[in-house]
Amino acid sequence: MNRGYFADISELKKHGGKIAQANKIIIPTVVAVKFPTVEVNFSDGKALKLPIDSSGNENTADADKPPVPKVSLLCLSFRANSQSMIDSWSVPFFDAFQSSKDAHLYEISFIDSWLLCRSPIKRLLLRIMKKSKDDGKVDTLKKQIVYSFGDHYYFRKELKILNLLTGYASFVLAAFD
Repeated sequence: MNRGYFADISELKKHGGKIAQANKIIIPTVVAVKFPTVEVNFSDGKALKLPIDSSGNENTADADKPPVPKVSLLCLSFRANSQSMIDSWSVPFFDAFQSSKDAHLYEISFIDSWLLCRSPIKRLLLRIMKKSKDDGKVDTLKKQIVYSFGDHYYFRKELKILNLLTGYASFVLAAFD
């Protein structure tokens, strides 16, 4: 987990950002890695814990809890240069599910800087961050841009995320009884 910046750049050049080819089959639930909970903030300051689950636990930091989606796409970005990789997953997902109320799309930007995570700077940063785009279309699915502040070492370790210059995507399927 302690890789240098130059190792990330070298890997990015060598593989074009792709670490491994995607599986053609869905991994069975029994052996799949459970996506760890991560607290995120919207640009208006509201907090939410992702992924949203149906376990009955209070999973939000405020009172209005969003409905539990059947499928969520969580796009993870640790650096700004991974946006093109994030778009390669989010745009086709949005096109396929734009009229579905059972799907959610989140683009999560991780901010690790100690200074930017301090309370007054964090609030200021959230005010100036770009908000989720609302282009006037009446699509049910909204691309929600959220931010996670703090040290994400253990989160990255759980998901085996090594290269911070690469974008990552995870589908989260809800388990219904």
